[in-house]
Amino acid sequence: MPARFRDRLDAGTRLADALRGFEGPQTIVLGLPRGGVPVASRVATALGAPLDVLAVRKLGGPRHPEFAVGAIGETDVRLVDAEAVRLTGLRDDELAVVEADERLELARRLQLYRGGRPRLDLTGRRAIVVDDGVATGATAAVACRAARRLGATEVVLAVPVAPHDWESPLAGEADRFVAVMTPRDFWAVGQWYERFDQTTDDEVVALLA
Repeated sequence: MPARFRDRLDAGTRLADALRGFEGPQTIVLGLPRGGVPVASRVATALGAPLDVLAVRKLGGPRHPEFAVGAIGETDVRLVDAEAVRLTGLRDDELAVVEADERLELARRLQLYRGGRPRLDLTGRRAIVVDDGVATGATAAVACRAARRLGATEVVLAVPVAPHDWESPLAGEADRFVAVMTPRDFWAVGQWYERFDQTTDDEVVALLA
């Protein structure tokens, strides 16, 4: 098994190596904010491709905020896992409050990150959707669906690290799956980074600029 990533920039460099062959004028790289953007910036630079964000937000319960019961994204894409909702005991009214809050945060981030710029046109393009890792896969699935709704004809889901069986629950969401590492003893994305600080809004804005 390869060594852990030093940080997200190192992860992006190694992921870019795994994406050789995807260069071309039809390719656009989309980073999932916030942690996926530093990774995506390295990929975009290496492939000579434009970089944009694809905003998604995890839906977590008020009692278990880190446990995803679903996700929302640009273009009003929404995914809710009924079994996850049942396991957390999340009521419909509680889910509605969580979703309303996350939609406000989604709108805030889009306004901040794009600064009024239009999103890149994905019509007829290959969208490489990049995050710093995949855990439950909810946000990744929503991102892939949003990219298709925005016109992408090919969606590649690319991450530095994911569980060994990550493609199975995401089957049909992306056309291609690329990961640098797919360990069997996976329990959290941050486990595979030596440095996994939270990416700030300022960092995202600077990378997109």
